[in-house]
Amino acid sequence: MTLSREKATNIRKVAREVRLDVVRMVHAAACGHPGGPLGMADFMTTLFLEHLNLTAENRLADDRDRFVLGNGHTCAGYYALLAQKGLISKDALLTFRKMGSPLQGHPNRNLDLGIDFSTGSLGTGLSVAQGMALGARLNGWDSRVYCTSSDGESQEGQIWEAATSAAHWGLGNLTVMVDFNNIQIDGPMREVMNVRDLEAKYKAFGWHAVTVDGHDVVAVDQALCAAKEVAEQPSAIIAVTTIGKGVSYMEDTSAWHGCAPNDEQLAQALEELSAPVS
Repeated sequence: MTLSREKATNIRKVAREVRLDVVRMVHAAACGHPGGPLGMADFMTTLFLEHLNLTAENRLADDRDRFVLGNGHTCAGYYALLAQKGLISKDALLTFRKMGSPLQGHPNRNLDLGIDFSTGSLGTGLSVAQGMALGARLNGWDSRVYCTSSDGESQEGQIWEAATSAAHWGLGNLTVMVDFNNIQIDGPMREVMNVRDLEAKYKAFGWHAVTVDGHDVVAVDQALCAAKEVAEQPSAIIAVTTIGKGVSYMEDTSAWHGCAPNDEQLAQALEELSAPVS
């Protein structure tokens, strides 16, 4: 079923709010990783608003959906989306990365806030997610597990151990969304260590896999809907994105993988991100 025009517009508007929150949070902390969550905002918002069964009311339920942020350094966008779902207060977002705040620089497991697992060490998220998916099946829960990853994280061998295991167990309730922006902390991914065609790799490991424009919320929604129809294979959605999306001086630039904007840069980012959404 195609996403309605009204819902697609709402997703884009919320994704813009997420981006605004991300730059405010990283600026207030004077540290953090803005580029990744800006690039992931469209496909993450589509997932959280239309597919992930997680609410303030069901956050402690055993049989709800689970989410693991494999690329944990992109957590500013994750927290902003949890705020959109009523699990974190908007005011708390500006405590990001500050002493005593539950919103650490990488996610720390906190079920009251809807944070299912602590991540940050790259490569571990998909392993945990496939364990959750297997556990859900063994418990007879009609729930799904979603995980994010990235092209840079795909250089980790543990990703492919998890991919092997998930395919072996036929975990149709598991979906990984890979942020493919060709940027990592040391420069372009294809120059640091080229992971090449991830769709083909996941298919070779026995997964259902597709590649989409990660900024096209309709295409992302269709890919997530298709994943739900695949009963005996895990699904991988390779989302092609631009790091720093929406902020001109951050786009496609590795320097903004992990760098906070100053006051002048924040003002420019807020102005650019405040453009109307259609």
